[in-house]
Amino acid sequence: MIKDTDTQQTSYAGSLTSLTTLFFIWGFITCLNDILIPHLKAVFTLSYTQAMLVQFCFFTAYFVVSIPSGYLLKKISYKTGIVMGLSIASVGCLLFYPAASQHCYALFLVALFVLASGITLLQVAANPYVTLLGKPETASSRLTITQAFNSLGTTIAPYFGALIVLASAVKSAEDIAKLNSVELTAYQAIQSAAVQIPYLGLAAMLLMMAVVFALIKLPIIQAVDVEFDTTTPTPLETKASAWAYQHLVLGAVGIFMYVGAEVCIGSFLINFLTEPKIAGLSLVEAGKYATFYWGGAMVGRFLGAALMQKVAANKLLTFNALVAVILVMTAVMGAGHLVMWAVLAVGLCNSIMFPTIFSLAINGLGKHARQGSGILCTAIVGGAILPLIQGVFADSVGIQSAFVIPVLCYAYIAFYGYRGHRLIVHQHD
Repeated sequence: MIKDTDTQQTSYAGSLTSLTTLFFIWGFITCLNDILIPHLKAVFTLSYTQAMLVQFCFFTAYFVVSIPSGYLLKKISYKTGIVMGLSIASVGCLLFYPAASQHCYALFLVALFVLASGITLLQVAANPYVTLLGKPETASSRLTITQAFNSLGTTIAPYFGALIVLASAVKSAEDIAKLNSVELTAYQAIQSAAVQIPYLGLAAMLLMMAVVFALIKLPIIQAVDVEFDTTTPTPLETKASAWAYQHLVLGAVGIFMYVGAEVCIGSFLINFLTEPKIAGLSLVEAGKYATFYWGGAMVGRFLGAALMQKVAANKLLTFNALVAVILVMTAVMGAGHLVMWAVLAVGLCNSIMFPTIFSLAINGLGKHARQGSGILCTAIVGGAILPLIQGVFADSVGIQSAFVIPVLCYAYIAFYGYRGHRLIVHQHD
């Protein structure tokens, strides 16, 4: 199943340690979008719908690039895919410099698409690789641990971004409207430049990581005979493709809903916390509080990795989704600091959702695991579509009422954990 052809054997522990750095960096980069949204919304005086184009362009890359990445990984190694992904992501970060220099919102969106394309290739390569580096029965726990370091990146990013990107005073829409063309151009240039140094630093870091992964040795994985499912017998028939597995298709919908819900909340969180009815915070303070949302996910993933040693992963998924429904409904209907802490607590519920849905969905796919990974990563496009829909709702009915979108998402995830994840072993009557 797994063979090591390197002259010096690389332990799984060492390989997993190296891979955790990837999960950290793409979590950090992805979460910086939550800082970019309120910043660019203020600088370019955008509506919520227009501001959500940040997430639309970023997560649309998953839809465009994931399946081709899956096919690419059939011809190249996981390691080569990782190096290529890091290099492409670095180019995306470099594009932020001309976007800021020209204070052009469209170019920011192009940069985000390129950046996300590299991260997509990383995810398609790294997620299944982690599930294969060890015993099948601990795949969910193993992926949850590495995702915890992804959450460490998402926890640090809002605080870092708030201090660097949101620190400069952003004028209100009314003040911006009073500026003449020369003053407006100068103001936009100063505000846009706030993102140049952070993203140049990220570009350098990604290039350095690409070089490191090109040089280190990783185990070579043979995925042809890998069987993820350990709770059901081997299927009596070999299915033509991953699409033939119902639990994978429903799992892809689950990933769509989960990523959509998580991104919806993260994208609107800072603006939501500045609402007078909620917490009335400044943009900088709201950005710092976003750390609690993503920090909850980090803590929850460490706890979840331990709990899933004793509790069935699907049961924990169902419980977390139902609690998330209650918390977001509180955010929709309540007011004041209760609402603020309710929506921040959703991060704790999110903690185990992605790795658990991913592991349940890819369970039993055998030789179709790589294709299944590509399909699941394609479903991350939920992070593009659902925030845009919530943006339309926020512009029409208000930002608080628009949080009903994540409620529906978590309701579906509860269904998937309760019933939709079940692997149908065969179709014989």
